[in-house]
Amino acid sequence: MKSKLFTKLLGLFLLLLAFQAAAMEFVIVPFIVDKVLELPPGRTVHLLGNETLWSGLIALAVALTLAVWVAGRVTGRLERVIVFARRIAGGDLSARLDRTEEDVLTTPEAELNQAAERLEERFTELESRRQDLAAMLDSMQEAVVAITAEGQVRWSNAQMQHMVGTAIRVGRPLVLSVRDPELLACVKGALEQREVRTGRSSSLAPGRILEINAAPMPAGGALAVLHDVTRIEAAENTRREFIANVSHELRTPLTSIQGYAETLIEELEPGQETTREFLAIILKNATRMNRITVDLLALAKMESPDYKLALQPTRASALVQDAMESLSVVVADAGVALEFAGAPDTLVLADSYAVNQVFGNLIENALKYAKAGKQIRVGARLLESEVDFRVQDFGPGIASEHLDRIFERFYRVDKARSRESGGTGLGLAIAKHIVLAHRGRIWAESELGSGATFHFTLPLAPGARQTRTSAA
Repeated sequence: MKSKLFTKLLGLFLLLLAFQAAAMEFVIVPFIVDKVLELPPGRTVHLLGNETLWSGLIALAVALTLAVWVAGRVTGRLERVIVFARRIAGGDLSARLDRTEEDVLTTPEAELNQAAERLEERFTELESRRQDLAAMLDSMQEAVVAITAEGQVRWSNAQMQHMVGTAIRVGRPLVLSVRDPELLACVKGALEQREVRTGRSSSLAPGRILEINAAPMPAGGALAVLHDVTRIEAAENTRREFIANVSHELRTPLTSIQGYAETLIEELEPGQETTREFLAIILKNATRMNRITVDLLALAKMESPDYKLALQPTRASALVQDAMESLSVVVADAGVALEFAGAPDTLVLADSYAVNQVFGNLIENALKYAKAGKQIRVGARLLESEVDFRVQDFGPGIASEHLDRIFERFYRVDKARSRESGGTGLGLAIAKHIVLAHRGRIWAESELGSGATFHFTLPLAPGARQTRTSAA
């Protein structure tokens, strides 16, 4: 660029010299010669000086005019470059320099345009990555918030905003947006100590337990991630409770078996009657342990994702009749009457074997409390889009505080009576899982002294629903 500009200026200077030489040769010199011949000798030097001065002034005027013209063109181009630079600095990366002609500034203008294009491409790529990162962070289940070195909120994802609400704003101090001491302590440690801090909060979101991880950022500030571990904690508590319940349920029969077996071994000559009595007790407890094991395996199978039902359209009345027939002997041996309370012939979607297991668990549960009433009623009734099946006993009833929990595993209203009757505490839980797998509902209704009624529903088969609609 410098060499081109120097060449053009040198050419302009040579042009001016040539112009002045031509003017001297063809205008000034002939004029001077004519005048010198006419003037007296004393006026010749004076005339030459005047003519030389005028020729210099004319050449200077021409040179200044050309210089102003050239400077104006260069200045105009430079002003366009300045405007272009200001637009780029202001964020307008689409700004470009117009190429109107080819001169010494064409090359730098082209390079500036290329630089602006590359800058726009890089910025577009960075903006696209930023949007992708923001979308990814917003889709996270974890709440994320970035804090500046001064403790102000730099950015937060949608989950954090939903958790805290409108109080969290960019540029506002975190302490004014979040009052949770655990989160603030973790962030403070990450900012001041420049190390990862962890904690746990139960007050930031009511009813939820959050695990906090705050880490310093390389460029300053900190990043806090809040992970909801409420379900994990609940599952862990359920696991611990389940293990404790299983251990408790198995320990009682195991202790009994061990005690009676040790007595038989230590007894030198046990009597035949005593031996038979002890062996009967051992067999009873072993049978109870076997039932607990079978029920646990059944419950684990139902809770597995691979558990599938063989759903088929089945008449509701047939399900009730099959259940009564399969359990009639057991009920009769207990001295209790099993009565049919009626059932519609409407088709429901059901796995007959699984529903029979539900009836079996409900009727066996009723037998534990129905001996006082000596009667159990089994029936069903048609609802809008489902059939309501029920098993009713006339025993002592269930207190209202137990109705919401009786379908939990190992939950017993009367623990002593349940163990005496050989119950495992899993029958109602199994019935609940089977009914829910059918997309039905299960619940209990009772009043103390008036017995209890256990209900569960099964959805109507598609054909039955169409028939009911057309009939209406």
